Amino acid sequence: MYFKPFVLPFAVGVLFFFAVLIYKFVAWHWKYNKTQRRAVYKNLFTVRTLEAIWEAIREGLLHNKIWRTNPVLGYMHSSIALGWFLLIVVSKFESWLYFDSFISRPWMGIFYRYFAIDGHRFWAEDAFNFVMDFLLLYVLSGVTLAFIKRFYSRLMGMKKTTKHILYDKFALTSLWFIFPLRLFAESATAAIHHNGGFATQWIGDLMSLSVAQMVQLPLWWGYSIALFIFLVNLPFSRYMHIPAEIALIFSRRWGVNEMDFTTGYTKLEVNACSRCGICIDVCPLQSEANINHIQAAYFIRDVRYHTLTGDTAQNCLMCNRCVAACPVGIESTLIRQEYRAQTKIDKHGNYKFIDTFQSRNSIGHIIYFAGCMTHLTPSIIESMKSIFKEAGDSYWFMDEDQSVCCGRPLKQQGFFKQAYDLRTKNTELINKSGAKTLVVSCPICYQSFKKEYGLKINILHHSQYIQQLLDSGKIQVNKSASKVSYHDPCELGRACGEYEASRKVLAHCASLIEAPKNKKDSLCCGYNLGDAVLDLSDQMKVRDAALKNLLTFNPDSIVTACPMCKKAFMHGNKQKVQDLAEIVAENLLHKQKLS
Repeated sequence: MYFKPFVLPFAVGVLFFFAVLIYKFVAWHWKYNKTQRRAVYKNLFTVRTLEAIWEAIREGLLHNKIWRTNPVLGYMHSSIALGWFLLIVVSKFESWLYFDSFISRPWMGIFYRYFAIDGHRFWAEDAFNFVMDFLLLYVLSGVTLAFIKRFYSRLMGMKKTTKHILYDKFALTSLWFIFPLRLFAESATAAIHHNGGFATQWIGDLMSLSVAQMVQLPLWWGYSIALFIFLVNLPFSRYMHIPAEIALIFSRRWGVNEMDFTTGYTKLEVNACSRCGICIDVCPLQSEANINHIQAAYFIRDVRYHTLTGDTAQNCLMCNRCVAACPVGIESTLIRQEYRAQTKIDKHGNYKFIDTFQSRNSIGHIIYFAGCMTHLTPSIIESMKSIFKEAGDSYWFMDEDQSVCCGRPLKQQGFFKQAYDLRTKNTELINKSGAKTLVVSCPICYQSFKKEYGLKINILHHSQYIQQLLDSGKIQVNKSASKVSYHDPCELGRACGEYEASRKVLAHCASLIEAPKNKKDSLCCGYNLGDAVLDLSDQMKVRDAALKNLLTFNPDSIVTACPMCKKAFMHGNKQKVQDLAEIVAENLLHKQKLS
């Protein structure tokens, strides 16, 4: 008879797990808003589903992104995920061949060695025994690394590892016990019936027959109970990331995105976080200011367990280093904005004063929007005026009187309605102008106009605009002999993916020396408007780390493309600091000199 009472804990655990899993996925999908559901239904039966399947294999099983970030962590995660998956699949085929039935009892593959003892052999039994032992050891190697990571994270290339709550530690411990118990249970059975592979038979041969007979059933019971504990706790612990990450991959491929409010997709993202800890080391507040409780892993954990405090939500530079590093691609900064909004009294703003502004007729021409922070660094504005003049481009300086804001700083702090009101007013002015291009000097404004406004015109950061002018020959510059280090602003680089325009412009003006941490790994200047609670001393620690990185190779000057970053570096550094527009204006080769 192919049944023993010890299979019951496992069977109950599986039934409970799938029942809760189905309930959660249905509930989350039900909380998608109309736009998100429409995206799912529109793309469900398209090539995007096939792309999602391939990505689920690459990331859910192979953990390709973690491999690229940290090969040791990549091996650890993939050995457990891929190894366990293959153990299930291969054991299913093994039991099918042994029992001559593909539709065998569902627990048969999990407890195969205990029941495959009647002497019946099939053509590939020895090969399967070898493969199953190899896969079991493969998983155990990952579990061993996970154990080491918990206590000696630096051996795994991590300065910090995630601090788990007691409940997650309990689930983690049950996972650690599953595979050693399986190894010794199979070895005890192999000692009695000689049906093991190269590892389990070797361990079994080390046991006496009497010891093996005494410990066999307790070990199989222990294995089944460990599976039960893990499966029952999985939907409520950090390990819900295993199925949630796969569902997130599909939803994202189908075109679902975060909104300005929490939806079922937000719940899915929150549950897809494995709390691997990769986001901790890259957070400048952890590495420079020793603030260790507000990182994305902890923010998401607290959201999930309904223990979120205002400090955890508010104290964040919103620099997106955690988002860029996250192997799952969780939009933690957007989720943080949503939860900030829940703590704010967010009334509609009184922006009647903007009604007095008149949109200038700029049909076919350019709108220039400097941005609030650029007005605090007026030399950037003067440089842009020189560039516009040299290029012969007529423009409307939309915020020349400094009275119009893009609204993004309000949105970052959770004042969504007020930010919406500003966007509505600005959109009306821009649409009435008839302009075809909007040029923006502030990356904060650039991201807002690019991602939040829904404008039908061409939106350029001034680095992109200047690059176009140089490429078309509308302006020319002298190339100086100076060596410059370029700082990638957070909102221009990681948030909008623009890294090359500034570098192409600088190639015309100076010799660029890349800092060790650049592009998506660029360090935040510390003065990001996303954090309204960080004190000045901690801001300066973050800034000083960025400056140290930029000055590694002793450049003649520092160049950035963000007025906020320029102000930060000017206050902490005796070396020359310029905006990209300033170095271009300084080196303009005027047309009258060419004639």
